Amino acid sequence: MGLNLVRVIAGLCVAGMATTAIAQQSTSTNRVAAKTDWSVFVEEDPTECWSVSAPKETVNTRGGRVVSVRRSDILLFVFYRPNAEVKGQVTFTGGYPFAPGSTVNLVVDGGDFELFTDGEWAWPATASDDAKIVTAMKRGSEAVLTARSERGTQTKDTFSLLGFTAAIEDAEKRCTN
Repeated sequence: MGLNLVRVIAGLCVAGMATTAIAQQSTSTNRVAAKTDWSVFVEEDPTECWSVSAPKETVNTRGGRVVSVRRSDILLFVFYRPNAEVKGQVTFTGGYPFAPGSTVNLVVDGGDFELFTDGEWAWPATASDDAKIVTAMKRGSEAVLTARSERGTQTKDTFSLLGFTAAIEDAEKRCTN
């Protein structure tokens, strides 16, 4: 429970910083590189580096029918922090509050992973799961995340993995002491 609680707290802290960074409203956050479909950002205080991408395709359904819904930023991240226990923390925001107690299914070229949710954020349960997902994403061509909103909408977001390896290697290098 201790590590999971730390991951939840860290994830919530990261969520606030990440949203600000992507919107480029923070003066200490800089986009430092673009690697095909992925970008690399650096936060200076505290030091944090991440690669991030938006989906290439989104499909929203309710009761089996495609519906139009409003969602805020839909982003898939991999975070690095100097001296952190977790190297390469995977985080996803679906742009809406997830259904309470639900999980997000992540499929990378046929490999299945489960992300746990809290509010608008989802991440793997353990650092080992993060590492397995990052390895799969390095080898894959796309990542598909399927989730359910608190209103019952099923969402399916497809992310290209072109440039993923270069982006996370860049982010990790920038945050290595």
